[in-house]
Amino acid sequence: MTAVPARAPGPVPGRPAVPSAEPILSITGAFTVDCEVHGDDRGFFVETYRRQWFEGGKEMVQGNRADRRVGTVVGLHYHLRQADYWYVPYGMARIVLHDLRRGSPTEARTWTTDVGARSGDRHRHTGVYIPPGVAHGFGALTDCTLTYLVDGYYDPDDELGLAWDDPDVGAGWGIDVPILSSRDLANPRLADLPEGRRPRYRPGGGEGR
Repeated sequence: MTAVPARAPGPVPGRPAVPSAEPILSITGAFTVDCEVHGDDRGFFVETYRRQWFEGGKEMVQGNRADRRVGTVVGLHYHLRQADYWYVPYGMARIVLHDLRRGSPTEARTWTTDVGARSGDRHRHTGVYIPPGVAHGFGALTDCTLTYLVDGYYDPDDELGLAWDDPDVGAGWGIDVPILSSRDLANPRLADLPEGRRPRYRPGGGEGR
């Protein structure tokens, strides 16, 4: 089994970063970062990720980009070993998290937030850290781009899914008739997940089987 960090990722005591990672209270081990925007007449600059924000976690080793049409729903996906860090540089997306981890203080809770473009030419530059064992997905409220860093290389055995419309999750996607991939249409409901595919919470960091 892959080694896990000694403690859950989060702000580093005694060495604050600006900005800092803030815990998502309804999903233990998940964090948001409101990235600082530096702008002038030329445009703007945003630091979207800093290793220092999550020193309890593993190094992010791969960066990916997904461009999705308005009305698309991606997910829900989850991993037993991999953590993600998401950021929306273009468009507006609704991010949905659901805590699948048995024994987690926030087991079975669902959290949503809208990130990216807002009315009046405003943009919410928020990053979201997603620990292993937490199901995640996003709905494209407009055409959008989502970039994501991961702390493990692609492993098909750790690419797992949960039905986007599972009533036990109760996610509100903000999309009436979603566009879905064949993979996501085939994802099982929570009640049908095999026991060996349910992650377990481990205090101090790290999930897994």
